[in-house]
Amino acid sequence: MSTKKPNAEQVWKQFEDYLAPRLGMSAIDRVVYSHLVRHSRLEGKLRLQFSIVWLARGTRVCHNAVREAVRRLIGHRVLRLVQRSTAGHVVEVRIPNEVRAARPRQVARRAESRTRGFDLDNLDFLKSPELRRAIHAREGGRCFYCLSRVTPATRCLDHVVPLVKFGDNSWRNLVSCCHECNSKKKDLGAADFLRWVRRERRLSDVELAARFRALDALAAGKLRPPLPLEWIKRPRGGV
Repeated sequence: MSTKKPNAEQVWKQFEDYLAPRLGMSAIDRVVYSHLVRHSRLEGKLRLQFSIVWLARGTRVCHNAVREAVRRLIGHRVLRLVQRSTAGHVVEVRIPNEVRAARPRQVARRAESRTRGFDLDNLDFLKSPELRRAIHAREGGRCFYCLSRVTPATRCLDHVVPLVKFGDNSWRNLVSCCHECNSKKKDLGAADFLRWVRRERRLSDVELAARFRALDALAAGKLRPPLPLEWIKRPRGGV
């Protein structure tokens, strides 16, 4: 899919001045994002298909670190996951002026004031009991990580990307899980923790693969929580 080539100088200025600082991007996140932008938008392509092996080789970063960086960039909505298969990832790469966090604050506020309708992505899902219950309901009474049954007394919410690694309280970054998984995961990324759960024999190989697909679907915005209709119709700022 082709698109107009952006001004490279402007892209890098916006990246360094706004996007990277406001998202708290690590050095690895910066390298990975820069490589993807270089091979997509700066070549006039909106979408890019790549493998983790190719990306690790091009950035000279280890595979696991690259994989986690891609998940963080998807979580921050800098990348939009279109497809994930054995052939690799297909993503839409967004340049800084297409990401709300990259825009100067006064510009972002004006744009937000003109936006009508319900904006799920900007809600803090830890702020309201109804929003927290929506996350639990989405998982259907099971721990997102180990798939064990949970009850209101044995469940809690966990950050897929930990707060210390610049995760947020959005619905894309929160899952319902059991207390044991929440305690064991601590500040691990979700992918690494799922591998640990498999080593502990709490997941089968088939279940682990399904959990990774669920993780990708969550980052891609395909696992929206079921909010009550009357809540969605509330005025903005009514949380």
